This record gives sequence, C-alpha cells and structure tokens, in this order.
Amino acid sequence: MSESKMSEWKTVTVDLDGSVAVVTLNRPHKRNAMSPQLHIDMSDVLEKLRYDTASKVLVITGAGESFCAGMDLKEFFVELKDNPAEFDRIYRMATEWRYRTLRYYPKPTICMVNGYCFGGAFTVVEACDLAYVAKEATLGLSEINFKHYPGGSVSKSLANLLRPRDALFLAMTGRTFKGDRAAEIGFVNAAYPAADLRREVMAIAHEIAQKDPDALQACKEGYRFSLEMSAEASMNFTAAKSDQLTMRQKDSWRSEGIGDFLSGKYRPGLGGHEQAAKPSS
Repeated sequence: MSESKMSEWKTVTVDLDGSVAVVTLNRPHKRNAMSPQLHIDMSDVLEKLRYDTASKVLVITGAGESFCAGMDLKEFFVELKDNPAEFDRIYRMATEWRYRTLRYYPKPTICMVNGYCFGGAFTVVEACDLAYVAKEATLGLSEINFKHYPGGSVSKSLANLLRPRDALFLAMTGRTFKGDRAAEIGFVNAAYPAADLRREVMAIAHEIAQKDPDALQACKEGYRFSLEMSAEASMNFTAAKSDQLTMRQKDSWRSEGIGDFLSGKYRPGLGGHEQAAKPSS
C-alpha cells in the first residue's frame, strides 16, 4: 500500500494511501475550526484532487482529537465584520466547497468524524457520500447558545438528512450527543470505537476504490439529481446516464462486467468484477 504526502497548504494536509486520499483539517490547536484560510485551502485541495488520477476516493477527517469545531467565530464572524466584500468572498467559498462541491464531487467522499464536531461541520458530514464517527466523539449544534441558529448551508443539511423532530430538537436546545446517537438518528452510517475508526473507514474506502470510477460517479449523480426530480424525470435522467456510462466505458459494463458473470468468473452479491479482473495467483 503506497503512501505519500502533499503539503502545500497551511491548514489542510493530504496523504495518499494507495488510491485513497486522506484530507485532514489541520488546525488542532483550534479544534480544526474553519478559518478563512481553511476555506481557501479546502477549495484548492478539492479542485486539485478532482483531477488527480492517483486518488479514487477521498476521506475527510480532522487532526488530533477533533474533527471540526465549526466556524472559527473570531476569524470568520468578528474579524471580517467590517470588511463586507471579504466576508462575502469567504462566505461564498465556505458554502461552495462544503455544500455544492462535496455534494456533486465526481469521486466518492467519506467523512471520518474522529472527535468534536459542531455547527458548520455538520454540512461537511452531510455533503459527503458516506460518514462514520467515533463512538466517543461529541457532536452538537451550538449556535443557539450564542443567540444564533444553524444558518448558511447547515439548516439545509439538517433538512436533507435528519427527521424534523431530531433536527429541530438539536438546533433549538444546543445539546451535545455522542457518536452512537449520531448513528441512531441517521446522521452517519455507523459508529465505531475511536481506536478502530480509521481501520474500518479505510477498509471501506479501499473497497470502494476498486470499483469502476465511471460507475461510481453515475451512482452518485443518479441518486443526487433524482432527489430533485419527479419519478418520470428521474427515470429519463438515469436512462440518459446509462447511455453516457456505456459510451465512457466503451460498453465494458456489458462485455466485461456481465460477460465475466456469464462465464462464471464471479457471482453478483458474492463477488464483483474487480475480483474477476485480478490475475489468479
């Protein structure tokens, strides 16, 4: 399993573990709170990894004992208060990468919530395709505690993912909750002991990285865009997507994917084409 490190950003690190890029929010002294510089760095990281052929899956996590404490209240809301143009520039950047860019990213994204997760970090968790949390992690929407509310893209993220009763209870009380509860209410896929979290998440990431990248992108787009469509529009869209996938793969999903199944090289549900494609030892 090859490993390499990209270190051209001030507040984010990127480590390549084989075909998985581990993107780490790196402000541990501030519990990885999102400063203007972090938003600039993450926007650039996601742009570069979009076209990086070595990375097939992205895992987003935090340095130290925290995932992300939300927005850096001082640097974002106070220090930019008297500079409306710069506040608007950073605000748009913060919204873009955490909501639109991650949501429609061409590669699978996995959020690994290794510790404290608050406020604006909820949007990162929700926008990723999959999310896993340490059972010991503490999560919460603390905005109500300083006379505000989950604004920006956070309210939409709550509406996308949580039941109304859970979303409003968490937003209106500001109470914290643990990783187990995050899994119970569907905020994440599963919770693992902190000591096991990275191993479990990386195993999932490497499993997904073996799948066909065009098929993975079609999975994401078929799901994401269908949420916004009627049933008839969705079926027309996914039919067109299937034609697009056929062209991108040069019909290999039929000739190789189904062909290997018909020739007995694997059985769907008990194996996959990626196993059939491996040379036998």
